Amino acid sequence: MNRSFYLDLARAGHRVPIGTDLVLHEQADAPDIMLSGPRLGQIVVDSARRYRSPLALPLMDLRIEKSLLAQSLGIGARPSKPGQSESSSAAPGSSDDIDQWHIDTVPDEKAFAAARKINVLTHPRAKATADAVAYVAQQKDLVPIGMGIGPFSLMTKLIADPITPVFLAGTGITAAEDEEVARVEKTFDLGMIVIEKFLTAQIDAGAKAIVICEPAANSVYFSPIQLANDTSIFDRYVMRYCHQIKSLLAGRHVDLIFHDCGELIPVMIEKFCSLDPAILSFGSSRKLWEDAAIVPHTTVLYGNLPSKRFYSDDLISVDDVRRMARELIEKVAATGHPFILGSECDVLSVKEHHATIAAKVQAMLDA
Repeated sequence: MNRSFYLDLARAGHRVPIGTDLVLHEQADAPDIMLSGPRLGQIVVDSARRYRSPLALPLMDLRIEKSLLAQSLGIGARPSKPGQSESSSAAPGSSDDIDQWHIDTVPDEKAFAAARKINVLTHPRAKATADAVAYVAQQKDLVPIGMGIGPFSLMTKLIADPITPVFLAGTGITAAEDEEVARVEKTFDLGMIVIEKFLTAQIDAGAKAIVICEPAANSVYFSPIQLANDTSIFDRYVMRYCHQIKSLLAGRHVDLIFHDCGELIPVMIEKFCSLDPAILSFGSSRKLWEDAAIVPHTTVLYGNLPSKRFYSDDLISVDDVRRMARELIEKVAATGHPFILGSECDVLSVKEHHATIAAKVQAMLDA
């Protein structure tokens, strides 16, 4: 896509939530739809139409890559059940097996060989995602967009306690000196095989842009004090792999939309800008009108209304949403930076609060 497409949307005052999950869960058979490419694609199309956007944003399902890897290693008899929470009880071989599974040794060549043999289209959720992209690509007025987890965030799902080895590596401890550090670093390499396969499947299906979700790359996992003296650990454990993904996308003429709703510090945002994404999406912890001074004007800022709190009127009311939307629009406009008003993350449907959440999304669109 020509970069001016996104800049023109911003100049036109475009606004759009990541709200496909809301539209999906208006259907009684949502779990079945998530396993049917054409039906899931229609949900994505319906979402784009409802929110008056050419950006056909998919579900932000960040469980697929871990499930793909687990399946290749014989963990779990079935792929993750759509909509099942991590606390759900389940029989052996179900999504709980995959949710609770972690890599507890340094991945060996057998694990890498299994990952390299992965056929994404044999995994029901991955295939449905790719097929949904293909369905959307048939709509000439919409931009088919893919979705994938970032390498660091995937690593945190695969390692039970990633904080300690990440900190140790930041102090200069090497993989040769510490088995935990070695396990983390080999896990990155293993995860990248799966990530690239899944992204490639979506690109082959017709995706013109990909959302990379890297919410774990934040100040919980990377000490701001440590980064103040030396950012090399962030470069090695986050940016190195993100640049690898950027190269994959650029080679296929696919745009990067980079999303991180974690707690961020300015140096992290500076690093993300080096990816030259078409759109940068941050969580509500950031003041986008301040970040506008860091982000190049060739990248659209997106976000960042506190949509994780939309389920409760006690936390945020419809009037609050209108007020905050106006404030964001006015303050970012004052900087002159291209901006699209949206949600801080995917807007999830919460049982018994669906109407409340939907009303606040509508307030965001109408403010």
